[in-house]
Amino acid sequence: MRDAVTTLIKNYDVVGKYFDRNAIDNLKSYFETGTARVQAAAAINANAAAIVKKAGSALFEELPELIRPGGNAYTTRRYAACLRDMDYYLRYATYAIVAANTNVLDERVLQGLRETYNSLGVPIAPTVRGVQIMKEMVKEEVAAAGVANTAFIDEPFDHITRELSEQDV
Repeated sequence: MRDAVTTLIKNYDVVGKYFDRNAIDNLKSYFETGTARVQAAAAINANAAAIVKKAGSALFEELPELIRPGGNAYTTRRYAACLRDMDYYLRYATYAIVAANTNVLDERVLQGLRETYNSLGVPIAPTVRGVQIMKEMVKEEVAAAGVANTAFIDEPFDHITRELSEQDV
């Protein structure tokens, strides 16, 4: 897993360049937001179960057909699997928040996930909606924990959403 620093170093090393002003500014920004990122991770960790539970409830309230007979979250096993997946997305999004890099999402979660969901008949649109709901809840929790600017929370959740969504070929 790479973070913002190791990714920056790798990119400059590949082309054999010393850090330029952009690199220094990127490093400075990463370190300046470090405390907020750690505070965000602590807030998510302390409230992860509640976030997943509330996001799941909101999703099923918004899309009740998912929990009706024939729906993809119908039966206790499928419902639990949905919440388990939401917890995975939240945990790995938290790693990406701390690292300021979405690489961990690609390596550990997203590679082949859309194809897997399609082959299992798991609807992707509700999954994407669940991730969006979690993002909003996380932003609220992080703001309540005292982090003034929560914009950095968007990146990993938006990355998950973008990668899972259908893409024009």
